[in-house]
Amino acid sequence: MAYAIKRGKSKTIARKIRHQRVRKRVNGTPERPRLVVTRSNRHMVAQVIDDTIGHTLCSASTLEEAVKGVEGHKVGAARKVGELVAERAKALGIEAVVFDRGGNKYHGRVAAVAEGAREGGLKL
Repeated sequence: MAYAIKRGKSKTIARKIRHQRVRKRVNGTPERPRLVVTRSNRHMVAQVIDDTIGHTLCSASTLEEAVKGVEGHKVGAARKVGELVAERAKALGIEAVVFDRGGNKYHGRVAAVAEGAREGGLKL
């Protein structure tokens, strides 16, 4: 999935190019799966993926009932998503993950998911 670099490219295409660049190096293994963060304007989704078999092991999202009504609006909800995905990963016996920010800046809600996962006991 190669994107042509052209003048005046959109933010979405630029993010996808950055994500491709990150994915060249970041790979999930059974011992250390990949924690992927997907960010939209309203919601955050975090998934723990084993790339060797191509399966999502566990996930958490701001669309779940456990996250709705969290104080701190979007950043607080993102932190709660990180804590939930860490709790679910620990239940599966996963101690450490590789963090994949999905081409987004490590700032704001993306960083909040990572901090929540760390607080939940995952090693990033």
